[in-house]
This record gives sequence, C-alpha cells and structure tokens, in this order.
Amino acid sequence: MKADIVDVLIVGAGAAGMMCAVEAGRRGRSVRVLDHASAPGEKIRISGGGRCNFTNLGTAPGNFLGENPRFATSALRRFSQHDFIKRVDRAGIAWHEKTLGQLFCDDSARQIIRMLTDDMREAGARLSLGVSMERIQRAGDGFEAALSDGSVVRAASLVLATGGKSIPKMGATGWAFDTARAFGLRVTETRPALVPLTFEAGMLERLKPLAGVSVEAVVSHGKTRFAEGLLFTHRGLSGPSILQISSYWREGEAISLAMAPGVEVFARLKAMKADNGRQAAHNALAQIVPKRLAEVLVEQEQAGGNLADLSDKALRRLDEAVNGWSVKPVGSEGYRTAEVTLGGVATDELDQQTLAARSVPGLYVIGEAVDVTGWLGGYNFQWAWSSGWAAGQVC
Repeated sequence: MKADIVDVLIVGAGAAGMMCAVEAGRRGRSVRVLDHASAPGEKIRISGGGRCNFTNLGTAPGNFLGENPRFATSALRRFSQHDFIKRVDRAGIAWHEKTLGQLFCDDSARQIIRMLTDDMREAGARLSLGVSMERIQRAGDGFEAALSDGSVVRAASLVLATGGKSIPKMGATGWAFDTARAFGLRVTETRPALVPLTFEAGMLERLKPLAGVSVEAVVSHGKTRFAEGLLFTHRGLSGPSILQISSYWREGEAISLAMAPGVEVFARLKAMKADNGRQAAHNALAQIVPKRLAEVLVEQEQAGGNLADLSDKALRRLDEAVNGWSVKPVGSEGYRTAEVTLGGVATDELDQQTLAARSVPGLYVIGEAVDVTGWLGGYNFQWAWSSGWAAGQVC
C-alpha cells in the first residue's frame, strides 16, 4: 500500500492538537490529524457544563504546576488568553465571564469545536477520526506510522497531542507518555489532578449526614490556599477549592478547611451565649454554617447542650472545628473523574519556545502531555491553545 506522505502528523484532535493543525496548515504545511475517537474535541464538548471554560483572563505562569512551572511562560506570552479571545470574537461566539476571570460560551462548547474544525479545514489540515496508531517509528529524518485501518503515513514532523490519562471512559490513555518514553524522553510521575478527594470508611460514616452540603471555604495545604466552594460527597470532599488543592496534596498529608472564612466564630458564639444562653449550641452554630454541618461539628467536639453550659474552651474548640479543621484524605477518585493529569513529558526534554524534543528532531509534545498543569478555571485550555500555537509555528 502506498504511504500517505505529509509534512506534519498530529496525534490527538483535542484542543492542543487542533490548534497546532490550524497554525501549521496556515504556514502551508500539509497536515494530517488522527484521533481514535468518533468526534473531535470531546473534552472541549463536556467542559464547563457543556459551555467550555475556554480560558481565564488572569492566566499567568504562576497558575501552573510542574517540575518547572516557568516553562510555560514563552508560549503563554506569545499566544495569550487575549489572543484566543480575539479568535472567539472573530468567530462570532458570544461569551461571558464568571467568577475569578473564567470565560464561558454563552451557548455551547460545540461552538469552540466548530471554530477549530472550520479553521483546520480552511488551513487545509485533514482530520481522520476513528483511526488509532498501531505503530510509530523513525524513518530516515522523519517518522512512519502504521494505522489501525491498515494504512501507513510518513511525516517529517510528529506531534504528540493525545493528552493524559484523565477521564478514561472518553478514551484517554497514557499513549503520549509511552510513545515519548519509546523515543527516549523522560516522563515525570503522573497522577490525577483537579480531582475529588476521598476519606476512609470510619470518617465517611461519621460525615455521612453531610453528603450534599456545600459552603464557601478556604482550603489550605502548606502555604497553598484556595478560596472557593467546597462540597461534601458520599466519598469525601469535592468542589472547586478541593479540586484545586488536589494538585498539591499527596497521600498521607492533611489539608485544612476554613468553612466560615472571615468569621470570628468564637466571638460570635460568645455574643450569642451572652444574649441567649438557653439556645442550643447546634442552633447557634447553624447561624454561621449550614445546619447539618453545625450538628456534626457540635457532636464531633462533644459540645452539645445549651450555650450557657459551654465553657470558653468548648466554644474555642467549635471555632477551630469550623475554621481550622485538619482532615487527612486517604486518596482521590482517580483518573475516572480527574479533569487533568499532573506530570507528563519532562520540560527539560523540550524546547521552551517550540515544544520540540531536544533529542529527537521533528518530534513535538504539546498540551496536557507535557509536565505543565494549570489550576481549575480555564488555565489548562489556555495552555493547550498556547502550546499548540507555539508548536504550529515551526513543526
């Protein structure tokens, strides 16, 4: 069978892969994009409740983790959130800002996918769906790929854009990491990130009444803290603040919860005691936090009865339980629900400006496959746009 010969072969029709295809195609390169899924941009489609949190106005290098978080600086500066917003505007996609600089489509995430596929088509990039890579190897100065449909592709440049292991039910695998290793690149430890945390059975039983309770909280791990929503679940903790801290937390470590941030709980309870000492402690605390949470905390601290019966020491214990509760999760919900993968192809293996592998001419790694992980809130999409754009200028 005659091989299909192209300049650029991109594996992965997600945010980064499609962005790279558009840019390479606009430079006149012949581009083919492969994906084993039946539709492009599946993570885009489901993100943001179907409205795609496509970037964040505050995107900066400080919003990213990895062995070298500054690695992202070059790509983020050369193709910023403002550059992507301009493209969204040109495509006529209406959007709005939610909290903390997060931008969402007014209508559907499918508009972002359509914008990218239209741009790919106009740039001459070919998209092959439902096709997977059976084998990839060096062939002279380029690469030769054997595909699941029996065909062969030869390319001068190969771009790994298949992301990480998060959400395997959508077909996510560690293919990019395995392929990078096969070409001799180092891959850092990978783990689920932006993921709910879980408790051991005993704590779950004690906290069972709290499933579904949510509060605005400050969640801390060491010097890192996030002030966003927190949700108790039947497995443990979730909500934006927990997803954020999960990228920093490790097994065996504790996190601290402030569930009424900015409230002087002891002073409030002391005042309520003076005003109405016959008030039950859990009813008083329920004026500060949700009732079910108040009941659990009062029981946990053995501070039942009326306020008049409680010493200052007992009131301070309740204060600490509300705004200094230290809990030790036993794990996370894993890649099944993780929004991204932490870790990836080591950044010291890649050129900061081009995302090219230093030791393998013609090989590029972009998006989530790189050891660059953003916070929750549109940062990971912006890294996909920026890294795809950067590689597309040169591949």
